[in-house]
Amino acid sequence: MNTYSILRELADSWVLLAMFTFFACVILWAYRPGSSDVYKSVANIPLGDDTKPKTTSAKGDDHV
Repeated sequence: MNTYSILRELADSWVLLAMFTFFACVILWAYRPGSSDVYKSVANIPLGDDTKPKTTSAKGDDHV
């Protein structure tokens, strides 16, 4: 067998299984119990209060 055939057989079986397992773990991680509170708070970041004044350093630099 040449290298291409070996890598093709590996990709068609074990790598496909590994990628599916990784995908399933990511989905289970995202929908785990208790994660909805975290995602709700992160989703509301763009809607936060923008009326707070910007603070400047003692030197008067606006660079943070």
